[in-house]
Amino acid sequence: MGRITSFADLIGRIKDKASQSKAALVSSNTKIKTLSFHLSVLRATTHDPSTPPGNRHLAVILSAGTGSRATASSAVESIMERLHTTGDACVALKSLIIIHHIVKHGRFILQDQLSVFPASGGRNYLKLSAFRDEKSPLMWELSSWVRWYALYLEHLLSTSRIMGFFISSTSSTIHKEEYEEMVSSLTNSDLLREIDALVGLLEEACKIPDLPFSGGKSLADKITQLVGEDYVSSINELYTRFNEFKERSNTLSFGDTIELVCALKRLESCKERLSEICHGNWKRGWIDGFWGLVLEVKGIIGNLEDNYGQIEKSIVGFGKRDKGYESARFTDRLIIGYSNPVRFSSGRFSNVDRFNFPVSGRVLC
Repeated sequence: MGRITSFADLIGRIKDKASQSKAALVSSNTKIKTLSFHLSVLRATTHDPSTPPGNRHLAVILSAGTGSRATASSAVESIMERLHTTGDACVALKSLIIIHHIVKHGRFILQDQLSVFPASGGRNYLKLSAFRDEKSPLMWELSSWVRWYALYLEHLLSTSRIMGFFISSTSSTIHKEEYEEMVSSLTNSDLLREIDALVGLLEEACKIPDLPFSGGKSLADKITQLVGEDYVSSINELYTRFNEFKERSNTLSFGDTIELVCALKRLESCKERLSEICHGNWKRGWIDGFWGLVLEVKGIIGNLEDNYGQIEKSIVGFGKRDKGYESARFTDRLIIGYSNPVRFSSGRFSNVDRFNFPVSGRVLC
């Protein structure tokens, strides 16, 4: 806990204590295990802007994935209730961090309950696009983080649905050779659809707000770390798919070529901003190798610089007709909602574990 620096901080501490005491008082009417998850959510989502959710409380929440579906559902309901009933930016950000941890480190049963949690509002799955906390300049700054982070996590869940597994999840692995064989069995349409979703996720990551001036740096740093790990996982997935397209370069239709070039151009426009997010030297060789592959695929697809220019002109032509090129095959981008539940039972990933490039949970870029 950080020290109390204002009357608002004092009120926040009082609210935290009151919430935890209230939860303890109703324990006689609640299952003890369910209560422990609820209390851990409260303790992990305090009003203190100086500390992200503690590892001890996160571990208790993630342990809900080792129990029954009802237990996992109860834990997710506690998180969502906390998120949707608070008007405090710190509490909202910490709730979103817990959701991100479930995506990355949760067991499948917990991830599944998160993915199908009843929601309405179409794209606004987490219902935070209008979030405003005007209690102080810091809360106002952190409110922009809440709005962006919720939208980013919506993209992460939507992309995971398209891919058939949770992006950046550390819960399972698969041998690289088997994984590449599965990717090679996909159609061009499937590959392009997945590439489009992954690039869209990275584009959303690039919109991360600047660090707040008034405080809350530890929260912002934690979120940046989690997003940076998603970046590494995303380029791992893109690396395999771009390599596959290298093998298919001589058999691509003109339409597929245009879509691939369009995705490469969008991706290249993200490079500088992504390097700012992932600004250290961790796995720098791998990341540089990925961007080298992007250039290589761009060269192969274009064959010659002149041909690449002709393809770019075609893209511009599409853009003039439709205010920005986008293939019709992507018009059904999946939006997560109550009437459109998330399913992660892709046949090509059934009965096998996932392969993921190793990402340390402690050290990031």
